[in-house]
Amino acid sequence: MTSQWNDVSFVLASTYRVNVLDQLSDSSTTPSQLASEAQLPISHVSRALRELRDHALVKLLVPEDRKKDRIYGITDQGAEVWETIESQNLA
Repeated sequence: MTSQWNDVSFVLASTYRVNVLDQLSDSSTTPSQLASEAQLPISHVSRALRELRDHALVKLLVPEDRKKDRIYGITDQGAEVWETIESQNLA
């Protein structure tokens, strides 16, 4: 449980990570769609995705060598973290 709270605090430390995880909790999508829907710069969305991926909260759903139209989804761990954030009204 401690590691889950570490992940929760990691997500909450960045509004960009919160936005990205929130959107991915609804459906898998591309970075450009995430940026457009959240009205965020693509560079911030890309960084948030990389950080969330490093923490195993999101995953790339297409081959790694694909450079365009990369689709990201939330992992089971990411879904649990987001559920905790929502249930505790943390975001």
